[in-house]
Amino acid sequence: MTNVFVYGTLRHVPLLAAVLGKESDALELRQGRLADHAVFAVKGQDFPILKPAEGQAEGLFIGDLSDTEIERLRFYEGSYDYDLTDVSVTVDGTEHPARVFKSDNTGWVPDRSWSLDTWAARFGEVTVLRAIEEMGYFGQRSREDVDRMLPMIKARATAKMQAKRRNDAVSPSGMTAADVSDVTLTRPYSEFFTMEEFDLSFRRYDGARSDMVKRAVFVATDAVIVLPYDPVRDRVLLIEQFRPGPFARGDDLPWQLEPIAGRLDAEESPESCARREAQEEAGLALTELHEVANCYASPGCSTEFYNIYLGLADLPDEVVGVSGLEQEAEDIRSYVYSFDALMQMVDRMQIVNAPLVLAALWLARHRDRLRGTA
Repeated sequence: MTNVFVYGTLRHVPLLAAVLGKESDALELRQGRLADHAVFAVKGQDFPILKPAEGQAEGLFIGDLSDTEIERLRFYEGSYDYDLTDVSVTVDGTEHPARVFKSDNTGWVPDRSWSLDTWAARFGEVTVLRAIEEMGYFGQRSREDVDRMLPMIKARATAKMQAKRRNDAVSPSGMTAADVSDVTLTRPYSEFFTMEEFDLSFRRYDGARSDMVKRAVFVATDAVIVLPYDPVRDRVLLIEQFRPGPFARGDDLPWQLEPIAGRLDAEESPESCARREAQEEAGLALTELHEVANCYASPGCSTEFYNIYLGLADLPDEVVGVSGLEQEAEDIRSYVYSFDALMQMVDRMQIVNAPLVLAALWLARHRDRLRGTA
């Protein structure tokens, strides 16, 4: 059995519980101090580093951890280039041997003192959600594999956080996630996206429990979709690019007309994502953003959630061209269409992109107002 002293983000008890695979109230924790050390923020990062210094570093002393629990800590901390070092920690006035995670990364520059409360307020929730998926790969995937997946793991955690923070849906039955029970989760596929399989039971409308059922879900991140509109010229900008979904379906026209779209990066707001994607995909600077809809793409089989906007922009003839990020192999051409031409395509069923149809119909409803204030 091994004693461990944690001084940084793992002092956030919900995160520590997720990493160790225990309930928070099952953890036996005591306050401890490590002499001749201090905890510093790392410049440009959201985690701290332990450095020799005058004074004492405060933290949590966790006693008698099993070999498996130590390996779980190593698996989690391995993504940050930390490893265990022997130290002596003061707990209730008595010295105890312990191990602490330190890093020899010379590229990390101590910036200032680090505050757990400040970190937890900003990053605590999303870090716990991220750690739950990360630790789900413990014993199944290598640390190197998980490191490669981290950007999308973080983005999926951001989506889960957004789901908890905002939900304007109407549910006449009054049933909630608490009415789903006996949940077992497996991930038969995990790469850029993941596939999750749930065995679960849910409450029926007659009050009884359903039989156990298996449901497979494609787990994506949240997406932002924005239709640029120039109310002065009364025109929109659309982009065209190759889409693997239609291609996989056998569609002879896999190059699709659609609005500007992109996936939310970790800890990115939908509004910031909309402005970033407009710049990356079409070189546009949006002025105002108007919410069109916040909705699931296909709730029967996917977590993908759309934040759809109409973005006001200046759209002269010369705004069109080819753009996209080379590192993402994007090859995107932009076009401008009059409002009337857009609606003709919608009426003729020539627009096969659902968010674009939704945004176009929203524009038809609000067009006079937008033009009247332009």
